[in-house]
Amino acid sequence: MAKKQFPLRLDQALYDILEHWAADELRSVNAHIEFVLREAAKRAGRLGQKETPAPDRPAQGSEANSE
Repeated sequence: MAKKQFPLRLDQALYDILEHWAADELRSVNAHIEFVLREAAKRAGRLGQKETPAPDRPAQGSEANSE
């Protein structure tokens, strides 16, 4: 899927929150913004059936349980 590039202006406080949240989820800020927007579109029923969801990181604990 081709990616559309565009400038995004965010309040510094919101960016700081997203940066920390992305780090907690082991994603880049860009990938996390896309993830959050995709989840919001899904919940709102706006993500069409033809749309392929972006790959997510593995479920938490999947590696921890293999010990």
